[in-house]
Amino acid sequence: MRTALLQSSGLPGSLAGNLKALDEAADRAAAAGAGLLVAPEMFLTGYAIGDGVRRLADPADGACADAVAEIATRHGLAVAYGYPERAGDQVFNSAQIVSADGDRLANYRKTHLFGDFERDHFTPGEQQVVQAELGGLRVGLMICYDVEFPENVRAHALAGTDLLLVPTAQMHPFQFVAESVVPVRAFENQLYVAYVNRVGQEGEFDFVGLSTLAGPDGVARSRAGRGTELLLADVDPVLLAASREANPYLQDRRPSLYGSLV
Repeated sequence: MRTALLQSSGLPGSLAGNLKALDEAADRAAAAGAGLLVAPEMFLTGYAIGDGVRRLADPADGACADAVAEIATRHGLAVAYGYPERAGDQVFNSAQIVSADGDRLANYRKTHLFGDFERDHFTPGEQQVVQAELGGLRVGLMICYDVEFPENVRAHALAGTDLLLVPTAQMHPFQFVAESVVPVRAFENQLYVAYVNRVGQEGEFDFVGLSTLAGPDGVARSRAGRGTELLLADVDPVLLAASREANPYLQDRRPSLYGSLV
């Protein structure tokens, strides 16, 4: 499945502006043959928007989801995107997948919040593994800091995730996560990881870009630079199956030895 990674910070604070940017990216991605477009963490609203997080938060099935569904159906591809999710009095840092038919396939709430900003504005999610079936693949979701916990990615591997989508707001000086940690996570868990970042200065944060689609062999299939970019790369189930046979980490595990980890 050809996958498009939208590396962009959009227009922080502007739902209309970010939906327009998502629409334009979907048009380009579809023209390039992509079946899936992935946007960064908090793409619909912006990340460092202070009290705007609560003001612009929307339910998982709200007007923003309807707008993304319209984009997905008009361009004929699935869309995964980050946004602030309102649920009663709580706000979650969430990511959602909408199918090419406009159906909501999966919604994930970030489980590991990073820094004071996120802990001040969001409630942590409690469901570790969220998946959807898409294009013959089992697709999983997590957000940014979540992927830095090896237990999280291993849980997806054990649950059969083939392609792990990681909308991200990765900032300086932690670019080694994009450069080194993400390809290792893909290799040690024998899955694809699509790591999709924001770019540039936003409030106190300097987002580093470097989005990538890493394969189960630990190789970055494509790598973005530091600016706004639409990255295209293919997820190959044949390569995935061959890699899993050659690198049987999951079969060779000895869970009885790992009890001390929890």
